[in-house]
Amino acid sequence: MIIRIATLNDLEKISAVERECFPVNEAATREIFENRLKFYANHFWLLFDGDNLVSFVDGLVTDEPDLTDEMYERAEMHNENGKWQMIFGVNTIPAYRKKGLAGKLIQQAITDSKIQNRKGLVLTCKDSLVSYYSKFGFINEGKTLKSSHGGVEWNQMRLTF
Repeated sequence: MIIRIATLNDLEKISAVERECFPVNEAATREIFENRLKFYANHFWLLFDGDNLVSFVDGLVTDEPDLTDEMYERAEMHNENGKWQMIFGVNTIPAYRKKGLAGKLIQQAITDSKIQNRKGLVLTCKDSLVSYYSKFGFINEGKTLKSSHGGVEWNQMRLTF
């Protein structure tokens, strides 16, 4: 298995994994991923088993301290020199879950964010995943009022260096 950053050539594979991992109301579309890849492909961490993309983590960088719904749709909000690495999605196809693969990508995102002198990382998650992200040092800041992406209530979690 190898971890690498994305290129626009990975668009179809990324879109397919997203569709397999998230309900339609929460999943990003192919068009959204195409735009994200144009603005910040270097903030997509991909994990491959041979030629098969089995897991990925992505998100833009910003000076904004909180993750907002607008960020999901507007890749142009990316600021390569921003303080905060946002995490929009942690995706692992069902056949590869519970093997620590997403954790490896999260650790890579954390390591790269430190190297890039970010202030930290921010993500949102459902209640059932709060303890999972806590294992990586993320602190639950409670329910966010700035995101109701997909019509869901989210917890904002932050890892500050």
